[in-house]
Amino acid sequence: MTTFSVPEMSCGHCKAKIEDAVLDADEGALIDFDMDAREVDIDSTLDTAALAEAIKTAGYESSPKA
Repeated sequence: MTTFSVPEMSCGHCKAKIEDAVLDADEGALIDFDMDAREVDIDSTLDTAALAEAIKTAGYESSPKA
């Protein structure tokens, strides 16, 4: 599982756009959102770079957390 910080994620619309983009890239991905912390946990077969690209496709900058 990879956790991403997504500072601009602030509402349900943001969540839906990110979820759609990640699932387009990997329909089997498991996604958990922490809206207060502005973080997304993603369990996927894709690597971190591909997941970050999917989030970027949704219109959001992100950075993986260690």
